[in-house]
Amino acid sequence: MPHRRLEPGKLVIASHNEGKVREIRALLAPYGIEPVSAASLDIPEPVETGTSFAANAELKARFSADLSGMVALADDSGLCVDALNGDPGVYTADWAETPNGRDWDLAMRKVEEALAAKGPEAGRDAHFVCVLSLCWPDGHVESFEGRAEGTLTWPPRGKVGFGYDPVFVPLGETRTFAELEPEQKHAISHRADAFRKLVAAVL
Repeated sequence: MPHRRLEPGKLVIASHNEGKVREIRALLAPYGIEPVSAASLDIPEPVETGTSFAANAELKARFSADLSGMVALADDSGLCVDALNGDPGVYTADWAETPNGRDWDLAMRKVEEALAAKGPEAGRDAHFVCVLSLCWPDGHVESFEGRAEGTLTWPPRGKVGFGYDPVFVPLGETRTFAELEPEQKHAISHRADAFRKLVAAVL
């Protein structure tokens, strides 16, 4: 099936995560696309009932496209730790949930404790996955998956980035995602990998 072209103009970013919106906005900047966040349009966050990154990304994109009448771009991404059978994976954000909102320091600590419980033999290999889904108001959807391989470090390092970035050292680097300048992270991240595929297909 041929890909559908994405025309310049407004595009809804179906996310309430400011860090994510900032990253996607920077990636879209060169293409004449004007990103608006779902939050700024008062579009709520749908319940993520999918059991895969692709299912959740598609669900979020469809939800925002339906409510806004515009093309919507959603991202579902997460950290998969080999020694934890791919957890936290699709439930990456759930590991950060508290009654007072998301606490990523807590989430990083939970991952470290789960690894420690596996004993000193447990490997620290991990990868980030990102699926970007574009949905048009007529229901047409295109999805693209990207990955970034690396290892986990402890304690967390760096102040840039968000989520699990301070404990993730990408392959070929000694610094964590949270210690890299945004431009450096954009060059090698899972989101950038998915984005390159999206650009090649629809822009």
